[in-house]
Amino acid sequence: MTRLIHLSDLHFGRDRPELLVPLINAVNAAKPDLVAISGDLTQRARESQFSAARAFIDRIEAPVLSVPGNHDIPIHRPFTRFFRPFHYYKRRIDRNLTPTAELGGMTVIGLNTVDRYRWQRGRIRSRQVRRACGIAGKAPADDFVILVAHHPFEHAPGSTDKRLMRGADKALKKLAKCGVDAILSGHLHVWRTEPFLTRPFGAGILQVHAGTGLSTRQRGEPNDFACIDREGDVLRVARWIADEDAVFHESTIRHFGRTEAGWRTVDGQGPVPAGMGPAAEAPVGQQANA
Repeated sequence: MTRLIHLSDLHFGRDRPELLVPLINAVNAAKPDLVAISGDLTQRARESQFSAARAFIDRIEAPVLSVPGNHDIPIHRPFTRFFRPFHYYKRRIDRNLTPTAELGGMTVIGLNTVDRYRWQRGRIRSRQVRRACGIAGKAPADDFVILVAHHPFEHAPGSTDKRLMRGADKALKKLAKCGVDAILSGHLHVWRTEPFLTRPFGAGILQVHAGTGLSTRQRGEPNDFACIDREGDVLRVARWIADEDAVFHESTIRHFGRTEAGWRTVDGQGPVPAGMGPAAEAPVGQQANA
């Protein structure tokens, strides 16, 4: 089994201090092979906030792969945003804005979707897609190829008034053709895990959209993170949420099986692909897309 923890939107500078130690303890207790952070480590891209994020990362026992989010560039300092947008991120977090990691059964590819000119909307460029597809093409044939990006490639209908990332449709078409299996994202502070639905050309890609791990900007949802396990051709995606006592616990569980036709649920909510045996357990607690 290969285990990946997906954190997003920590927003140091507008975080909940009482959740810091519980989140670190929950992540370390899960013993993941990799922790992926899909951007917005800070609230205002100040050096002190990046230092706090660095201290958090240093307490994680597993390797960490991180990409920047739109809040990780100095939004309110236009000169710095245009000419040195990632200065403090590179100094405190990682000089590589598009890191990669090879795990047993997973190839993980970081994408930088931050655009200094369209800082909230974001953008995915053709050269980034070509790079991702090049890495995917060289990955072991049995690997799940997983992308980590801050901005989502699809918004749930009616879920937000924010504009979809520029270039998302074109990129998704190419990523689906070149063998990408899943995309981890954040930005909207809501939970979502399912194949791409409103864009049929992306139906073969699973999206895991985490909310916020630490931020006070919860938008009516609990602070959460995702724990993703690969077991054969099945991905088990569990949502871990923080309760009123500031303790993270497993809430919703989904199982997705990879077939030639794309991803299918195998947890009692959809057809079980041939050869995968009986359906796994149904979701625990609230619905996955609540």
